[in-house]
Amino acid sequence: MKAMVLEELTDVTRNHAPLKLVDLPVPEPGEGEILVGVRACGVCHTELDEIEGRTPPPALPIILGHQVVGTVAGRGPGAVAFEKGERVGVAWIYSACGRCRFCRSGNENLCPDFRATGRDAHGGYAEYMTVPEGFAYGIPGTLSDAEAAPLLCAGAIGYRSLRLTGIEDGQSLGLTGFGASAHLVLKMARRRFPRSDVFVFARSEREREFARELGAVWAGNTEDAAPRKLDAIIDTTPAWKPVVEAMKNLEAGGRLVINAIRKEDGDKDYLLDLDYPMHLWMEKEIKSVANVARRDVGEFLSLAAEIPIRPEVEEFPLEDANAALVELKQRRIRGAKVLRVG
Repeated sequence: MKAMVLEELTDVTRNHAPLKLVDLPVPEPGEGEILVGVRACGVCHTELDEIEGRTPPPALPIILGHQVVGTVAGRGPGAVAFEKGERVGVAWIYSACGRCRFCRSGNENLCPDFRATGRDAHGGYAEYMTVPEGFAYGIPGTLSDAEAAPLLCAGAIGYRSLRLTGIEDGQSLGLTGFGASAHLVLKMARRRFPRSDVFVFARSEREREFARELGAVWAGNTEDAAPRKLDAIIDTTPAWKPVVEAMKNLEAGGRLVINAIRKEDGDKDYLLDLDYPMHLWMEKEIKSVANVARRDVGEFLSLAAEIPIRPEVEEFPLEDANAALVELKQRRIRGAKVLRVG
């Protein structure tokens, strides 16, 4: 099978070809696993974090990719949940222990033995992959492969982030950064909270214009002041500056939800500008989002089919995965980037 493989950590700014196209044997599904013939795989900023060493894979080489849509091509011993040929998706959560208090409460995302697709196990930048059947999801027939792929991470993590804001209909929501996840959150928020206004903070005018097209009542630059204080803000960026700027725009008792697996160090000095009375006082809160649980993925896929949510996608052949990653690094973004596979 063809696969785009990461063999060594590198800086994508200097190395525009971090992944190598190779031929590998098709993997064999083990006990309770299914073999997935990959048809599409989303490209995520987390892949840049892996490649550049901010959240490095425990071993190399590794096949990246955790927004995977394909069909069941084989079943290992004891795998009975899906029929051959059935369309399935694989998300960031590849497996968890199933025994700890987090797993027993449905919060597998916090499991000490959490394993991530495309980091701790081979992912979807390939023609085939295996996954435990309990961590695969049926894909609604109303969604194409390319539309479904970003929903498995950008959508599911956005769904969890929106849930963690705790907002009610009529309260105001801010989104800082406007890439794959945030544009899906905006679509969700407008459906679930029709009386709530959504405000967007983004660096590029192209992103701000896109936000207005999707229904944002206001869109400004990262450091701009919103027309009014906001009840909750979701930060989807890899930087520190938007965190500090967002806190200035929060209403008393407001909550900032940080949807990022890592923050880059390039603007870490911006934290020195943190001022307690301006940014944190009046019972403002900061809450991080850690991974996704199976509940998030399953519930969001059902919601996306019901609304329906159609993400904006830009498609690339598998062999052009490096080009997609470079564009993501350079923030040439409108919606989500998806690899066509198989």
